[in-house]
Amino acid sequence: MLINLKYFASVREALGNGEQVVLPANAQTVGDVRAWLLARGEPWASTLAEGRALRMACNQRMCDASAPVAPGDEVAFFPPVTGG
Repeated sequence: MLINLKYFASVREALGNGEQVVLPANAQTVGDVRAWLLARGEPWASTLAEGRALRMACNQRMCDASAPVAPGDEVAFFPPVTGG
């Protein structure tokens, strides 16, 4: 399945703006996408590591790891935003 990845803020600094990727057949959720990226090794492994404060969105809607992913979707990763 072909999807578009977008990275923002410090995640973009580490990984670039984003990329278009073909996921393996077993990648069905945003969490699966994250796990697949982690398995690529560095710099994804440290930037997207489990336990790290990270937000996710699918098609510009905030989501959690259980959100389903379909062909052509946009999945984004970014750090939590704070304001003041």
